[in-house]
Amino acid sequence: MSANGTKKHVATYTADDPTQISSILQGGYHHPLLRQWQMEKQLTKTALIYPLFITDDADEETEIPSLPKQKRWGVNKVVPYVGTLIAKGLKAVILFGVPLKDGTKDPYATSADDPEGPVILTIKALAAAYPDLFIICDVCMCEYTSHGHCGILREDGSILREESVRRLAAIAVNYAKAGAHCVAPSDMVDGRILAIKRGLLDAGLAHKCMLMSYSAKFSGNLYGPFRDAAGSAPSFGDRKCYQLPPGGRGLARRAIVRDLAEGADAIMVKPSTFYLDIISDAAELAKDVPICTYQVSGEYAMLHAAAEKGVVDLKTIAFEAAYGCLRAGASLIITYFTPDFLEWLDEN
Repeated sequence: MSANGTKKHVATYTADDPTQISSILQGGYHHPLLRQWQMEKQLTKTALIYPLFITDDADEETEIPSLPKQKRWGVNKVVPYVGTLIAKGLKAVILFGVPLKDGTKDPYATSADDPEGPVILTIKALAAAYPDLFIICDVCMCEYTSHGHCGILREDGSILREESVRRLAAIAVNYAKAGAHCVAPSDMVDGRILAIKRGLLDAGLAHKCMLMSYSAKFSGNLYGPFRDAAGSAPSFGDRKCYQLPPGGRGLARRAIVRDLAEGADAIMVKPSTFYLDIISDAAELAKDVPICTYQVSGEYAMLHAAAEKGVVDLKTIAFEAAYGCLRAGASLIITYFTPDFLEWLDEN
């Protein structure tokens, strides 16, 4: 008892009772700022890369029905639009060409690096308008081939590796010559990283163009909206013989190690949410390079569909998905949520 007759508070926690001390965690995250401090990695605007679909109609601005809030853009429309995002903090974009005019597709993806085609024109326009914007170009052939596959084909429909690799390297080098800061081959054809690196070296561009490899790109059911947007669905068969099987963790690890040895400057895992173990593997195997993951069109569309049904809150689930990628080991995220995140991050 104290002098005035009230009971004194008696501490019940003792130093030799660790179950009483170490189990009290909530003091460390009771405040919103503390919850931010508890995150090993925080989502920042510099970690975001925004995918853009660029068509060969310079004035196009068309909604993509299966990809909520996303559009196909022509070069004249995309430049001012990107400017609105840069004002909010956008730092990087990745470009996907979408040739729509008759006669632009052939078995050799001739239009992929057409100097008057959508990608090269957009590289130059964006670089001129926004010198500090980091421009990545997806390097693939599926959007430009008449058959919709990611390489040049044999008569039996399989990928002709040597010719495909030469063509992919030529496309990548031409994007770098146009001013791309990074080329990102997504085709998954064996050996293309070495060929592209050699091409960049021969062109005197390897010192100023990052080579980001889609090393671990898995086949599956999450690409439908993208193929609607890019017009890149195969006209026959599928891509299971060159994209990785969903259970192929060992194959992914081997591909990551191979691509690092061939000169990749960064590693990408695609898709993201269903492949967090692969992101973790990439972070382990490629400790000294950036790890990027692509939250693909199907993942994005599913979150929107769940939010429309009232199952989840869109903003909350978008952040949750992004933090799952960061926890797993990614440092960069390609996501269609980028315009939303640019605003949401200012609100937090």
